[in-house]
Amino acid sequence: MSKIETLAAAVSTCAVPGSKPKEIIAAVRELHPEASKKDVVRAAFYALTGGTPLDGEKSLQIHDLAISERVADEVPAKPATKVRKARAKKPTA
Repeated sequence: MSKIETLAAAVSTCAVPGSKPKEIIAAVRELHPEASKKDVVRAAFYALTGGTPLDGEKSLQIHDLAISERVADEVPAKPATKVRKARAKKPTA
């Protein structure tokens, strides 16, 4: 079993109804101390899409973990700057 499959199994085991994403990450990291937060979030996505059947409430908990923690790690995009048009030069007389 690969590392992500092992972590995905741990995520689905630790995800109980009413648990918060940070609690699930802490529980998984207790079982697998070498796993980073990024690894746990990737494993959560893998648990959702890996084909392992999950019940409705557990899949909602894992989905909440995956989305909320993935968004927290992303760097916000820089706002778009306005492109200024070049001014036409006034004709000299």
